[in-house]
Amino acid sequence: MNDDEAIARSLEGDLSAYEALVARYSALAHRTAAMLGAGDEAEDVVQEAFVKAFRHLPSFHRDSPFRPWLLRIVANETHNLTRARGRRSELSVRLGATAVATAPDDPEGAAVATDRRARLLEAVRGLPERERQAVVCRYFLQLSEAETAQVLGWPIGSVKSRTHRGLARLREEVRDELG
Repeated sequence: MNDDEAIARSLEGDLSAYEALVARYSALAHRTAAMLGAGDEAEDVVQEAFVKAFRHLPSFHRDSPFRPWLLRIVANETHNLTRARGRRSELSVRLGATAVATAPDDPEGAAVATDRRARLLEAVRGLPERERQAVVCRYFLQLSEAETAQVLGWPIGSVKSRTHRGLARLREEVRDELG
């Protein structure tokens, strides 16, 4: 069942159709919350986001894609969480699936790749919050500029400029170490 059909059936009261949406987008929503600053509380953020999405499903514009709409809710919930903490949350990222490909019999290459990945993530964590959000959405979550703008509630020009500035800072920060 595609998103449109699942949404239509959910609006008619079919909870199994909404469960299909939850199953389809849970991993992405969790990764989004974690990378935007929810850290260990990403699970709670995602659960609250799905509850809010269900409650607000009647106001969803059916001609729009569901994924960015849901991720906007996740981003808002993450922002609420970090604001409620009263401090900037530590970014908690696990990127085992995006490891640089190395030969299984190359422990030195694997160690270098792990070190590079850790250094890059440290540099991303050090970006100013808005630049970090833009870079995370565009490159870690692989959202388009339009989807990133929708998720973060920014004009597309802000997405472009903050992504550009964030990437420039990252290049400067890791230039010597990562090549």
